Amino acid sequence: MKKQLLVTTLCSAALLIGCSQKAGSSDNQKTAAPASEEKRSAILPPTHPRNDTVLTPDVLLTVNGQPVTKPMYGIYFQDRAGRIPGADKSQEMQMTVLNELANVLIVAQDAEAKNIDKRPEVAATLALLRAKLLTQTAIQEYVKANLPSDADLQQLYDEKYAGKSSVEYKARHILVKEEEQAKSIITELEQDADFAELAKTHSTGPTGKNGGDLGWFDGDQMVKPFSDTVKTMEAGSYTKAPVKTQFGWHVILLEETREQPALALEAVRKELMTELQQKVLSEYIQGLRAKSKLEFNEQAGLKKREEG
Repeated sequence: MKKQLLVTTLCSAALLIGCSQKAGSSDNQKTAAPASEEKRSAILPPTHPRNDTVLTPDVLLTVNGQPVTKPMYGIYFQDRAGRIPGADKSQEMQMTVLNELANVLIVAQDAEAKNIDKRPEVAATLALLRAKLLTQTAIQEYVKANLPSDADLQQLYDEKYAGKSSVEYKARHILVKEEEQAKSIITELEQDADFAELAKTHSTGPTGKNGGDLGWFDGDQMVKPFSDTVKTMEAGSYTKAPVKTQFGWHVILLEETREQPALALEAVRKELMTELQQKVLSEYIQGLRAKSKLEFNEQAGLKKREEG
């Protein structure tokens, strides 16, 4: 990790070398700029296009004939300086980033000349980055073009929430490791012992110091054996037999219950929207997959996973 950070730091520093030198000029040859040149934005350095290069308003400069367009520069600028306050208003910063981008392209062109881009691991990485960018863009556009309608939201809301109230429970518990100890605690409760004090003395759970108080919770919030038991109890009662879960043995006291009204549509709109969008996206990908031909090369050690 430290080696990778060092390489990244060195690369960033190296790309800045020479950025103070304007594009199209050199130490040995300087060309006087016309008076109007002084008014040029720092984004647009003095340029000396070759006779065979046609510069359009969208091109900021060319690097050995390769155009640096405004969209390309904008993406790079946002990545390099987008979080720096006032960077977009600083001509010096804009010029620095533009020259750095030129250096990136110069080095990349040299790498291509050395066929580095043809190396298997580099070619695979480039192909994967391209595929991931295209996938991300395609998904964003598809989801945006297929937003759930209000009717879709209402239908899903009616299925999941409308008219469905829920019950919440307020309980205490005593957690111990052995069933016999739990039975002994129940015996003490039958002799009018205080539940909270027994919890403070015997419970191994984190709520023991608070008298085993669990507060209010939804019926399905606890582990299943615990929840199933609580749902059958009457307020004010405790379990007559220990309840076994993966945590140990419980003695449970149900103190109160209360009914919660169904959530309003607006309260769950974001949740429902996400669920519908995930469904739309899943159908989109499955539709494309159904039309695609996948061939698994078992000789490469891969085996097709059976669907369904």
